[in-house]
Amino acid sequence: MGLRDRLGRILNTAGGPSHRDGIDELQVGDAAYDNWDIVRDFEDLDTARAFRQALAEQGYAAVITSDWPLDEWGRGDISLRVPAGQGIDAEEVLESD
Repeated sequence: MGLRDRLGRILNTAGGPSHRDGIDELQVGDAAYDNWDIVRDFEDLDTARAFRQALAEQGYAAVITSDWPLDEWGRGDISLRVPAGQGIDAEEVLESD
């Protein structure tokens, strides 16, 4: 058994599985948002959350989506979306911040 295996066993038994902060905000593989406008794409969840928060503070219904689950570091193909027809306005809000 290697060091990585031993550390994995320790971490899995001490406190349960780890969850990235904000993972509950991510909609994975949810077709309900396919028609929403993509405002920006991101590689990490933390950055996407910050931009989603900026839109939410301006009154936009924004969601963070991904077609696939993220890796253990919160990285992947992540999109920030708003309801159809609001994409251009949302982009302008983000550009002005």
